[in-house]
Amino acid sequence: MTIDKKAIPTVSVAYSRNGTSTTSNELGMRVMQERAYEKRGEQYLLIKSPPASGKSRALMFIALDKLHNQGLKQALIVVPEKSIGSSFADEPLSKFGFWADWQVVPRWNLCNAPGGDDGKVGAVGKFLASEDRTLVCTHATFRFAVERFRLLSNPSS
Repeated sequence: MTIDKKAIPTVSVAYSRNGTSTTSNELGMRVMQERAYEKRGEQYLLIKSPPASGKSRALMFIALDKLHNQGLKQALIVVPEKSIGSSFADEPLSKFGFWADWQVVPRWNLCNAPGGDDGKVGAVGKFLASEDRTLVCTHATFRFAVERFRLLSNPSS
């Protein structure tokens, strides 16, 4: 009996390792962040980058542009686990050259704050009804909020 070998697709990425990934442009963005920011008008954007490369900050730049220049009312930052939510604390981006600072009202960073009387899922609903601009929560909290508040419509129903 012979076994046919199947090719397994792979993705390989090589980095220059010349220090350019840690230098910032005039807006305070690293190379990867600048490349992501150039695509800020896209509805969907997947950022794949090594740990500690600045993905959270790249998302801050993009969210701020969507809120201030693209007409979005609110930005929901949904992270896989609470520890990653701490990456979205207030950040003085203007200190490094960007035109705005990243700010999250403490009660809307659900990775760091209690959810209140109605829990974290209830807090998502209160945020959506508020005038505040940014919320940070875990995937689990967001998933339960979607179910509870029917945030995403199903065209087939």
